[in-house]
Amino acid sequence: MSATFVGMPAFPEAAREAVRNPTLRGNLRHATHTIRGKRARAVGELSDWAGLREAGRRIKDHTLRHLDRYLEQLEESVTAAGGTVHWAADAEEANRIVTGLVRATGESEVVKVKSMATQEIELNEALAAAGIRAYETDLAELIVQLGKDRPSHILVPAIHRNRGEIRDIFAREMREWGRPAPEDLTDTPADLAEAARLHLREKFLRAKVGISGANFMVAETGTLVVVESEGNGRMCLTLPETLISVVGIEKIVPTWRDLEVFLQTLPRSSTAERMNPYTSMWTGTTDEDGPRAFHLVLLDNGRTDTLADTVGRQALRCIRCSACLNVCPVYERAGGHAYGSVYPGPIGAILSPQLRGTGSEIDASLPYASSLCGACYEVCPVAIDIPEVLVHLRERVVEGGPAVRRGNKVLLKPAKGHAAERAAMRAARWAFAHPGALRAGQRLASRTRRLHPRTLPGPGRAWSGTRDLPAVPPEPFRDWWQRTRGGKDGDR
Repeated sequence: MSATFVGMPAFPEAAREAVRNPTLRGNLRHATHTIRGKRARAVGELSDWAGLREAGRRIKDHTLRHLDRYLEQLEESVTAAGGTVHWAADAEEANRIVTGLVRATGESEVVKVKSMATQEIELNEALAAAGIRAYETDLAELIVQLGKDRPSHILVPAIHRNRGEIRDIFAREMREWGRPAPEDLTDTPADLAEAARLHLREKFLRAKVGISGANFMVAETGTLVVVESEGNGRMCLTLPETLISVVGIEKIVPTWRDLEVFLQTLPRSSTAERMNPYTSMWTGTTDEDGPRAFHLVLLDNGRTDTLADTVGRQALRCIRCSACLNVCPVYERAGGHAYGSVYPGPIGAILSPQLRGTGSEIDASLPYASSLCGACYEVCPVAIDIPEVLVHLRERVVEGGPAVRRGNKVLLKPAKGHAAERAAMRAARWAFAHPGALRAGQRLASRTRRLHPRTLPGPGRAWSGTRDLPAVPPEPFRDWWQRTRGGKDGDR
């Protein structure tokens, strides 16, 4: 099992297989529509939602512009509070640091809070290779782990599973991982939740090491924040003797006051709640309560490369609410696995190709995994213009050009398989730069419109296979304007 799904086919091929699964599509449709409706009602309760959205955008942009300063301040604050800060340039270094920290405790198992950063670096697999077993404690992540599956959603990783499938997974797999499921387990939510609670409780009480991510880090105090709905995070963050948090460097906010904005927008955009049931905050260590040792691993893994892109850097604003997934018509039909990344949906389509580059077939295809309808931008609580970044990344895939990889400026080559698109775009650029040629082409297209095919030939067949070709009008707009309004060249 690979968290980044290396070797998967390009998105169109993976999505084609997914949309043929009626059970998957039914599960996705029901879940996304339900979450979407609840979110709309929760957001509608706030008269200043637009102001909060703009405030979140500005806080994130300011922080990214001064990321170096705030990261140094965070390190000073965490260290002063009794914690230890480690810097990881990539996944390999982060895994090496965490594995070493766990080994130093002498333990061979850890409990984990749901963390996309640790999935991104494939930490569970790295720990397993070192003889350390990691237990996921979030209910949905537990379902994914027991089912030897992959996450399909940012907020609800097991969104592609229905209750019957979950019951079967629990009955079949729980025994191997610890306390078995009850013999008479049903598929009612209460019974499934109780089986998970009993299974996990013994792990919470036994584990000496906890591993988490964080939703936010506050630079001025060194405080880390985890928001969740089940209480498993609170157990993992307080009971173990050692806590290791792996967090992307973009999760930082400058001040405690800045946190106020996101604690209003994140729960409403994700779980459609006014406030998360469990908001856990910790600052370093204390002798009276909680873990005796706290380690913060600050993860780069392509984030500073993304920061160097003036258009693409807005993806780093993301607070992982998943609102964009729930409104995306492409995600609703294809599901998260087709994106070949721990970050699925619209945000994954712009984040993964920047963190990993566009060298692989799957990453080069992700910027095209969108209809560009703009629904993702409308619901984003930090105003990430995902369609703008998608088009920007499509240009990078087709044309290549300058980029930053591993901190070095490089010149990317155009991706394979886009020669026809590249030629078409260059032809369009030339035509728009020569009004006379454009006008002649429009008139020729109008006069020959009855001869036009209903589908495009050659490489264009893939485009017109799922779309109707727009009908060419009997008269170009310029000619119509001149004929009806008496316009002259200078008035057009």
